[in-house]
Amino acid sequence: MAPQDHRITLLGKPGCHLCDDARAVVERVAAELGVPWDERDITASPEDQAEYWEMIPVVLIDGVQHDYWRVNENRLREALLR
Repeated sequence: MAPQDHRITLLGKPGCHLCDDARAVVERVAAELGVPWDERDITASPEDQAEYWEMIPVVLIDGVQHDYWRVNENRLREALLR
C-alpha cells in the first residue's frame, strides 16, 4: 500500500496544547508523503469522549489507533511507509 492510500485522523479537542503539537507533526508528515488527513473534535461525540478522553491527542491510521499523547514523527512516517 502506498502512503497516499492511507488516511490519518487526529482526535483532539479545542484548547489542547498537546493536540496543537500533534497537529503540527501530522501536517508535516502528511504533506511530505501526500497522505490525506482530517481532524475530529472528540467533544462533538459522546462515543469519542468515552473512548479517548484521557488519551488525546490520538492519531488513527485508517481508523486504527496508532499513537496518543505525544505523536512521534518518525514512528508515524514509518507506519505510513510500510
